[in-house]
Amino acid sequence: MRDPRYDILFEPMQIGPVTAKNRFYQVPHCNGGGYRDPSAAAEMRGIKAEGGWGVIFTEQCEMHHTSEITPFIELRLWEDKDIPMLRKMSERMKQHGALAGIQLAYSGINGPNLYSKEVPLAPSALPIRTFTNDPVQARALDKKDIRDLRRWFVNAAKRSKEAGFDLICLYGAHGFGIFQHFLSRATNQRTDEYGGSLENRSRFSQEVIADMRDAVGDTMGITLRVSLDETIGQLGFSNAEVRDYIEMNKDLPDLWDLAQGTWEECSGPSRFKEEAAQQELVRGIHELTDKPIVGVGRFTSPDVMVKQIKSGVLDFIGCARPSIADPFLPKKVEEGRIEDIRECIGCNICITGDMTMSISRCTQNPTFMEEWRKGWHPEKMNPKGDSDNVLIVGSGPAGLEAAWALCRRGYQVAVAESRTEIGGRVIRECKLPGLSAWGRVVDYRQYQLSQRPDVDIYLDSKLSADDIMEFGFENVAIATGATWRRDGVARQHVVPMPISPDAKIYTPDDLMDGTIPQGKVVVFDDDHYYMGGVLAELLAKNGADVTLITPAAYVSDWTNNTLEQIAIHPRLVEAGVDIVLNRGITEIAADHVISNCVYTNRTQTFAADAVVLVTAQKADDELFNALKAREPEWTDAGIKTVKLIGDANAPGPIAWATYAGHRYARELDADDLGDDLPFRREITALAVD
Repeated sequence: MRDPRYDILFEPMQIGPVTAKNRFYQVPHCNGGGYRDPSAAAEMRGIKAEGGWGVIFTEQCEMHHTSEITPFIELRLWEDKDIPMLRKMSERMKQHGALAGIQLAYSGINGPNLYSKEVPLAPSALPIRTFTNDPVQARALDKKDIRDLRRWFVNAAKRSKEAGFDLICLYGAHGFGIFQHFLSRATNQRTDEYGGSLENRSRFSQEVIADMRDAVGDTMGITLRVSLDETIGQLGFSNAEVRDYIEMNKDLPDLWDLAQGTWEECSGPSRFKEEAAQQELVRGIHELTDKPIVGVGRFTSPDVMVKQIKSGVLDFIGCARPSIADPFLPKKVEEGRIEDIRECIGCNICITGDMTMSISRCTQNPTFMEEWRKGWHPEKMNPKGDSDNVLIVGSGPAGLEAAWALCRRGYQVAVAESRTEIGGRVIRECKLPGLSAWGRVVDYRQYQLSQRPDVDIYLDSKLSADDIMEFGFENVAIATGATWRRDGVARQHVVPMPISPDAKIYTPDDLMDGTIPQGKVVVFDDDHYYMGGVLAELLAKNGADVTLITPAAYVSDWTNNTLEQIAIHPRLVEAGVDIVLNRGITEIAADHVISNCVYTNRTQTFAADAVVLVTAQKADDELFNALKAREPEWTDAGIKTVKLIGDANAPGPIAWATYAGHRYARELDADDLGDDLPFRREITALAVD
């Protein structure tokens, strides 16, 4: 039963001519599917509708072929042929009473048009701004172009209506949308009636919204997403100017959708951004307009949500990542099941799908984007198969997720953990600087398993193959994790590097176990995700003189995909870490390392009292191999299957481990698919010549 404290979150809210059933508002977010995987994206949004969201939006939808952001895969509404796939999405969104919204985007100076090969159009003639620094410039829109662009927005609005949407979001935030490009003096250097003063820079948004309201405003709500602060100095669209713009145009859209600066600033990971991090930028704006306001802040706490509403900061609780981690968040609040919310950890692994043009993942919710492809539901499991019980060896993210999913299928589950606490790598990594929220991966599953009579967890229980053969479990999942290598093998070195026996070598495992070297410490990062940067920060905070050496062009290179690289580098500089890019390590001596340039192979010596190797990991698969060697004895021992899962199978990010655990649980006792694909996909229909 719902706690009365949260009643305010379930009040109906008007957005122009339509009404949302509650204040839970899934703002537009990417998913890696877009026009390539429309059914997967549609089913994912439909699951959120079932989960109780009052408003559900698509991701960015390119509304005209003259502005597209290839290689990134978003939605498209270029012509009538695109309407059926979008109608499928809106229908799934509306099945449980949610309002269906579409975000229309004209990317302007962010659209290189690598697919359409059209000349990009923007308020002013400037180089295209993209993640890939494409060597392309935009042409300044002339008056005819602006009239055309206004007409294209109307055409897109009409198509959106035909596709069944209730709401339109005009994208003018994160530096990506044409509306922001007109509003900002950094991208609008025009001298005509569309440039110069704020009144002039507002003109384009005023005209487009007036046009669209005439075309569809009787039945569709029109929202405008604008940046709260570009944070680029005097030329940028500052928070003060945003307030002037809203006051000047207080009744312009049916709802103001406010989002901080760049995408990196708006969707910063928990390592750098707390929950409700944007509230001070929004506070007071409601005094300038009577229209409802939605804002974001990685909201996971219903109490924080209520505070945002009651304090007058927001009218709607905007969520992207929290809606991914738990699509049923609203329903759980409504049913008084707060403890069952799968809270977003802010790792931003979901964003990597968009950045790598692949189907997105979620560390907390392994069913994300598998709702259609594999038929996985975040709250429902497939029925139990023929066997009855499972032994899981290891309680890291793979083991815990497997246990949680298996018991819901109806299996009796035992978990054996060799350490004195559950959680595996997560319980150790969450103690590193900035990663405390990652502990939610364990917290959620530990609580859920504690409520189950069909799950037993045994701590301080290191098992041998003999032990397992004697237990009589029908199915055994080996989730024993991995350890970091101390021989330097990774990408630069595929065989152990030369290391003096007198050198002091440490791995991430050593540091997480509490051994912190002092003096001059070299961190060699050939892993390229978060660990090297986090450990450099840890060492610096503990007084070490740290030099981080990496063969990559960026520190923690892969975190460009999680939007945190831009924050990691200055954090390390501020901590006093000397960052050395584009260099490897060829040899480690007792008191120094020899580093080589990745381009010229020229060497340089760096003094080192100790070296921390953040390189490859070695799967802990000895137990599995010992059991496999005794496979002929399995039948007599009552064992049907032995499976290696998670990092013990192939080390990777935590999201890969939870996915592996969930997949194991889903597929236990299933028929062998042979050579068939284990998921559905959509194939582009061939055109008739």
